Amino acid sequence: MLVLVVYDIPDDKRRQKLATFLEGHGRRVQYSVFECFISLAEMKKLHEKVKRQVKPAEDNVRFYWIAADSLPKALTIGSSPPEPPPRAYIV
Repeated sequence: MLVLVVYDIPDDKRRQKLATFLEGHGRRVQYSVFECFISLAEMKKLHEKVKRQVKPAEDNVRFYWIAADSLPKALTIGSSPPEPPPRAYIV
């Protein structure tokens, strides 16, 4: 499944730390938006880890679960549509 992680964090240090952390879990598609192809269990773990990094009184982080049958309906301008990463990499 596709999980969109969207955030608005006013503190530069916390925002950069979260962005760096999320780069290990998905693809950055906009400045504060990541596409993560993960399971529901992985999303819950990711949510818990992110919750420990932010200040809820100041920061806003949202996780949107996108169903697989919705992916073909996604429209984009200026970038490729969301698609899962390859299952394997040849090095």
